[in-house]
Amino acid sequence: MAKKVVATLQAAGKEFAKVIRMHKSEKNGAYSFSENTVPQDKVQEFLAKR
Repeated sequence: MAKKVVATLQAAGKEFAKVIRMHKSEKNGAYSFSENTVPQDKVQEFLAKR
């Protein structure tokens, strides 16, 4: 399944970007990461919102 997703992203790699965002938990101070695939023209909008 993962190979299929990677192949799909490579075919349309010029149109999408993988964005990794770090979140800090207020409960215990641990960091977690979330990964999203967004269109390249929407990357700055995605990173601007919290």
